[in-house]
Amino acid sequence: MLAVEVIDDPAAAAVALDPVRSRLLSELAEPASAATLANRLGIPRQKINYHVRALESYDLVRVAEKRRWGGLTERMMVASAASYLVSPGAMGPVAADPDRNPDRLSASYLIALAARIVREVKALLTRSAETEKRLPTLSVDTVIRFRSAADRAEFRQELTHAITHLAAKYHDEQAPGGRPHRLVAVAYPMPPNTNSKEQS
Repeated sequence: MLAVEVIDDPAAAAVALDPVRSRLLSELAEPASAATLANRLGIPRQKINYHVRALESYDLVRVAEKRRWGGLTERMMVASAASYLVSPGAMGPVAADPDRNPDRLSASYLIALAARIVREVKALLTRSAETEKRLPTLSVDTVIRFRSAADRAEFRQELTHAITHLAAKYHDEQAPGGRPHRLVAVAYPMPPNTNSKEQS
């Protein structure tokens, strides 16, 4: 089971976003049969089977095990991932794109950057799985409580200087076999009621 599955097919996204099917994906974090799900959710087994088949047609669930009960075969189904994310790429040409937003200090530009990250990393992850090579990534996530707006501005300047210095130090346009990496640094106020310990 994948930790996160990024859905970039619009049809698969529509299937996964259905409230009943989304609930089934959650319930299928562990293998379960249609009968078990029907009892657990109070939904007729025929409807459960209908929704599970729709999820299965887009590889969002798979058969984990088959059990024989007399002359019947019971399929134990499991979700393909622990959690799911719909890629902005599923929106096609209207998907958020930072290249269409000139205001680099706006929240919409930040969202477009995040959308591009999801699209690009999903494509790279697919290629990585096909070639059976690990995808090299780096993520830094922390929380800073600034004393004032002036401190925040000063931090931004220092961070920009540090990144510019490191980029100049390690960037080599002519390196044989070198591979460009995209570096994105963002900051935004934490939403209310966010657990500051949720850092990685």
